Amino acid sequence: MTTSDWSDVDAYVVEHLVADDSSAATLDANAAAGLPAIDVSAAQAKFLYLLGKSVRARRVLEIGTLGGFSTLWLARAVGERGRVVTLEYEPRHAEVARANLDVAGVGERVEIRVGAALDTLAALGAEQGEPFDLVFIDADKVNNPVYVDWAVRLGRSGTVIVVDNVVRHGALADANTVDPSARAGRELVELLGKDTRLEATVLQTVGAKGWDGFAFALVV
Repeated sequence: MTTSDWSDVDAYVVEHLVADDSSAATLDANAAAGLPAIDVSAAQAKFLYLLGKSVRARRVLEIGTLGGFSTLWLARAVGERGRVVTLEYEPRHAEVARANLDVAGVGERVEIRVGAALDTLAALGAEQGEPFDLVFIDADKVNNPVYVDWAVRLGRSGTVIVVDNVVRHGALADANTVDPSARAGRELVELLGKDTRLEATVLQTVGAKGWDGFAFALVV
């Protein structure tokens, strides 16, 4: 099969399971604002929503907001009484995301913190707030190992952690890769295998975004 075939399957899935959703307006707004088209796919966004609903998440942490597409789906998952805290480095991206989330009617459920994630994570840790039920990591890949450590520290037993884009078109399996993101993915997987605080696996995906995959971990 080709990437065209994968995209066709994604389109079919979206047509029948996601097509009536208004979240496409967020992607349109992101494109109009000149944001990079690196959001999760619509099918993946629906998966995040269903995952959040499945674990009955009421507090979700997202590292990497971009224009708020995945944030929107996570905010829907937590419901009116839930809360999503999302971290974004670029002020312009955060501004677009805020507008998108407000238009979608979930803005009151979402707190956007702007700045380097390593700084905002440290601030969250210092606040000693309630633990997060679900953590979605989709930011700069080289810091993923550190982000996962923070996710564990800010979570609890049973917290679910999802790290996007770890397979990197198969570069994850290449011990000689010079791609910094792929090397960080390898470091992450090896750490996940050794970290006694976690049970984890990696699932490969194909679709509109090509060949990639995500790490899935559970805090024990």
